[in-house]
Amino acid sequence: MNFKKTILLWAVAVMITTAGAFAQVKKKSTTTPAHKSTTAAGKPQARPASSSVLPVDPNVLIGKLPNGLTYYIRANGQPKSRAQLLLVTRAGSVLETDAQRGLATLVQHMGFQGTRDFSKDQLTGYLTKLGSKFGPDVNAFTSYDETVFQLSVPTDTPKVFSNGFGLLANWAARINFEPAAVDAERSLLAAQAAQGGKTPEDRLQQQTLPTLLNNSRYGLRLPIGLESTIKNLTAAEAKNFYTDWYRPDLQAVIAVGDFDPKQVEELIKFNFSSLRNPVPEKPLPQYSVAPAPGTVVKYATDKGFPYTLFQVIVKHQQTVVKTPADVMQNIRINLFNQIINARVADLTRIPQPPILFGQAAYSEFVGKLDAFSTLVVANGPQGLETAVKALIGETERVRKFGFTLTELERAKQNALVQITNNYSAKDNSPSPGYASEYEHSFLTKQALTGIDYEYNYYIDNIGKISLEEMNALAARLITDQNRVILVEAPENEKDKLPNEQTLLKWIADAGNGLKPYVDDRETPFMTELPVPGKVASLKVDSTLSVVNITLTNGVKVILKPTPFTPNQILVAGYAFGGTSLASDQDFTSANLAAQVISNSGVASFNQTQVNKMIGDKGFSITPYIGDITQGITGYTASASFDSAMQLLYLYLTSPRKDAEVWKTFIDKAKSALVKNADDPGTVYQDTILSVLGGYNLRSKPATEAQLNAASLDKAFDFYKARFADASNLTFTFTGDFKVSDIVPYLATYLGSLPSTHSNETFKNLGIHPPAGQITKTVTKGVSDKSTVQLIFNGSYDYNDANNVQVDGLEEILNIRLVDSLKESNGIYSPSVRASYVKNPEGRYKITIAFLADASNTDKAISFMLNEINKIKQNGPNSNDVKLFIAREAHNIQAQYKQNTYWQAALTAAAQNQQSPAKILARMQSLEQVTDQSAKDTANKYLNNNNLIKVILLPEKK
Repeated sequence: MNFKKTILLWAVAVMITTAGAFAQVKKKSTTTPAHKSTTAAGKPQARPASSSVLPVDPNVLIGKLPNGLTYYIRANGQPKSRAQLLLVTRAGSVLETDAQRGLATLVQHMGFQGTRDFSKDQLTGYLTKLGSKFGPDVNAFTSYDETVFQLSVPTDTPKVFSNGFGLLANWAARINFEPAAVDAERSLLAAQAAQGGKTPEDRLQQQTLPTLLNNSRYGLRLPIGLESTIKNLTAAEAKNFYTDWYRPDLQAVIAVGDFDPKQVEELIKFNFSSLRNPVPEKPLPQYSVAPAPGTVVKYATDKGFPYTLFQVIVKHQQTVVKTPADVMQNIRINLFNQIINARVADLTRIPQPPILFGQAAYSEFVGKLDAFSTLVVANGPQGLETAVKALIGETERVRKFGFTLTELERAKQNALVQITNNYSAKDNSPSPGYASEYEHSFLTKQALTGIDYEYNYYIDNIGKISLEEMNALAARLITDQNRVILVEAPENEKDKLPNEQTLLKWIADAGNGLKPYVDDRETPFMTELPVPGKVASLKVDSTLSVVNITLTNGVKVILKPTPFTPNQILVAGYAFGGTSLASDQDFTSANLAAQVISNSGVASFNQTQVNKMIGDKGFSITPYIGDITQGITGYTASASFDSAMQLLYLYLTSPRKDAEVWKTFIDKAKSALVKNADDPGTVYQDTILSVLGGYNLRSKPATEAQLNAASLDKAFDFYKARFADASNLTFTFTGDFKVSDIVPYLATYLGSLPSTHSNETFKNLGIHPPAGQITKTVTKGVSDKSTVQLIFNGSYDYNDANNVQVDGLEEILNIRLVDSLKESNGIYSPSVRASYVKNPEGRYKITIAFLADASNTDKAISFMLNEINKIKQNGPNSNDVKLFIAREAHNIQAQYKQNTYWQAALTAAAQNQQSPAKILARMQSLEQVTDQSAKDTANKYLNNNNLIKVILLPEKK
């Protein structure tokens, strides 16, 4: 159950961002007094905390034209020969009147209908040359306070590069507002607004935002607007809004990339100096969210919402980092977030957990506010009291007793790992990240100190942060003032929810009888290491810079050292077998095995202890059992490689059986069955999986009877059996390491694994879609839109030649179907996904998914099939093939510098018994895709004789 995904879609609330930490950092005493910096000469040094001035990152050139336009320029070589260009305008939806809701987004979209110097066709032609997807929802966005246009342009093609600045200047002041084009775009946006207001998350948002934001302008100005107001917007209104607010003194140009900054500065001056501010200028209104004393409670229910959710939002005035004291406070908040979020997350790991999901953080909110937000998903209305008291009890425990010293030390070490990782990766940081940072600075006036300063400030000052300071911060952030309590639930649970008086009593009672938090003591995973195995063979592939090793117990290892991401090592291991080796009777137990074991700890350590032991070390190791494989996936920092390998070894040799964890999983699964029965999206997806699996029981959600019959003993035994023979395992390690350094660890932790040389492999159970034409219709929910998937499928000869043709067809279909949106056919959000597999047998699947007006579903399906037939009969447009090749070439160049790509490609080559040398031949293979080959591929794989249609329609009223 992916609670987080649903919740993040639901809320305009505090978002928790967790960055993976891959860093080599010596543990230092973070409680000792500040010491002298030992960084290399020439590096910016941290100023003392008493200073009132923060330095500006010397790597960014910041300037302002006489007309008031601000610019930020930074040379950055990642990715090579590319640049990220942004035009930021301080104009968003809060500037709309009540009758104009949606106008800011309409103006943004008009930027793609043509400008003074770029007709619509010329603009499309230029964006096509950039080699990536484009459009108003890709190259631009509108929020409450800003509108941003963005381009990723090549810097090794001078004309294309310089024209990027010309296009930004046209978006800044030269957009056309032809009435016919405005009418067409307005109709599209009105339809999108209607569609957006029909999802459960959006309907709940519309109910809660006015309360959450105290009936302020922000609470009533979602950028998507209202269908009723969008329909009445005129070209004149759009042009007036554009003239008033798209002006140089409210705009910034941001350029980060592989270029000469002085040349870029001249391009900005040439293209933007002639822009003029309107006379007279309208003052830019400043809106905020007024504080509300005490606590406000808001209930919201919706028929389609599947969870019972409780959230507490405490709003605080926004703090913008401008001084060293602000930087210090940001570090404290980082530590605060780590500790309190870990405590809330631990509530899901205790026996009989009181919550299904939880998170907590203090961060930037909306409307010039920060907020401390805590959120839990309860086990239905019957579990709400327990969930509320658990969450409030934990935050009250923090407020009353504070944190422990060991928690603080662990958080400090983790913060040092994170900042060291960022510092080590500074020369490999991608340009879009810098551009986003400068965009935020332009809007908020936040200081831009740069990673050198930040790193040294952390090193010099984090040790000064005391437990007393942290506890004082917690007491200030956790308060009952300016607090909003949200309860969201399915409509049919409305009568089961507590009234406000009862809810507030639960909250008050949660603070009674609390005791200080006890932090478990850390111990190493292994006090005695296994007897190492030996390397049986070692072969070097100099073309790929890959080393292939076989250990004496039969374990095979693929090593790919790279310089792409400092202090990052990706870990993957697989063996054939998976749940295909389980009987139908034991399938449910087998299918739950890895999920339960990976959350049960290892050896004598429970999962809470394991999480704390991992804590600041920056690694993750997780076992899995799939349909036809089992294995390990994860990552580690270089300095934590030994600990990561110990955990891997224990998962394979000393898994832990935990009856309480098993019971929690079974209870959650049963609860999900009840919830999901009323969720249209889940019922629809389950139907698709069932059809694609030929109605085999393994392709369906487990029933309550199957869950009751499942056994922890059977799951545990199946897990141990899958990992009993190490000789079947193949591991891939990709990242920042030296082969000579890593081999001893491989011999110790992989070479010592027990082996029986069984040559075990998967069973082909023949689970795939039935042949023929199939139509399945699900009637569920109240949306006025239908959801449709057209799934072409069949047998497949898996090879590189076929694969590149199917990839090309996927992109060509995406191009063709996105264009269909512009013809107002009542079709929304079309997408095409193609996939193919070799094991357990060659199969392909091409899925065309879209939304349609419910009353127009049959017509929409006919339209889509007709578009497909056009390609089958006439082939694609030549430009579509060229666009695919350009985009794919761009993607391949980027992927060759990514650890994640090499890890996946090398593992896939091993599993599919292909030569890994073909990884480097991808660019050349693109030329095999032609107009004729695309037509032939469409006729071969878009076969109506094997077409599955799965449709979700609303219930009849």
